[in-house]
Amino acid sequence: MARQPTARDRLLDAAEDLAATRGVTATPVDAILERAQVSPATLYAHFGNKEGLITHALQRRLSRWDTTWQECVDEAPTPEEKVLALFAALARYRQGVTPSRWCVFLGVTAETPHPGPDLEATLGDDTRLLLGRLEDLSAPLVGADGAALLARHLVLIYTGVLGMILRGTDVNTATTEGRRIASITLQSFTGAPAAAP
Repeated sequence: MARQPTARDRLLDAAEDLAATRGVTATPVDAILERAQVSPATLYAHFGNKEGLITHALQRRLSRWDTTWQECVDEAPTPEEKVLALFAALARYRQGVTPSRWCVFLGVTAETPHPGPDLEATLGDDTRLLLGRLEDLSAPLVGADGAALLARHLVLIYTGVLGMILRGTDVNTATTEGRRIASITLQSFTGAPAAAP
């Protein structure tokens, strides 16, 4: 028999679902409480306030993204494919989480000009994961000096893919096109032929 979600899990699910589809600012606490079927006291006991809840929901989402991306890296057969696994991971990840208009982390960042320290750190963790893993994966191909620059270029392409999804491009189309552009970018750093689409 499946375990019933706890009140804490229901709050995290509700916050993530509503933030992903409506945005944080447009989602009042009452809507989260109604979706989660809990009282205000339960929210405050677990998370302190709405920002604390959003912070924990983002941390959980980032952990899931980290796992999905690492799985795709592990499945990739070559160093080049490991770098480009970012785009396969994005397509796979978006099939398994709450659909969102684009990137929940970018959305929360845009909506929260003055986040508290915990939320600010969590938003930064997303960027640090992107740049750090891409640098690590790129270093064997372009050396330590080129890896940071290549990682920044790839994050720019990745962010563009997210923007195209926001503009209505199908996820598979956007990630396929992003991967192709990333492959050309990678080739410009290594001089090797671009990876097959």
